[in-house]
Amino acid sequence: MTPTSASTRHLPAGFTLIELLIALCIIGLLALLAYPQFNNSVNKTKRTEAKAALLRAMQQQERYYSQHNRYAAYQGAPTDTEAGFIWFSGTTAAASAYQISANACAGQTIAQCVELSATPGAELVDHRFHDALCGALTLNSRGERSAAGQPLMQAAHDCQ
Repeated sequence: MTPTSASTRHLPAGFTLIELLIALCIIGLLALLAYPQFNNSVNKTKRTEAKAALLRAMQQQERYYSQHNRYAAYQGAPTDTEAGFIWFSGTTAAASAYQISANACAGQTIAQCVELSATPGAELVDHRFHDALCGALTLNSRGERSAAGQPLMQAAHDCQ
């Protein structure tokens, strides 16, 4: 037998603990940087979904107005008299971030003006969702829009 030299020895294959910890730290840092941007994108998507639902609900209100000469008011899930009105922003109530309600505009009757409001994380939809930036989105039959109680032009850029 010939003695083995240090240059011909085989080192065990695999990663050392230090290499694994460094890789884990890099992955954690990337996740830490990416998560806020991901969360912001999710909020924007849900906001856009709520705006589209408000427009669909306003179209339903206008059709109702042309047939009954007044708008229909409802809070959350509409009753049988308002059946068919959109009251949530997504495909199902449980998966929706916003709950839609319809009320008379301030200082007017429901026959004159309706204001639709999309409230984030309300009781009948996904209550875990909160939109601190824009809050409730509104649209009335005069075409006025607002976010967080301010006219849309004065609201934060992401709310427009």
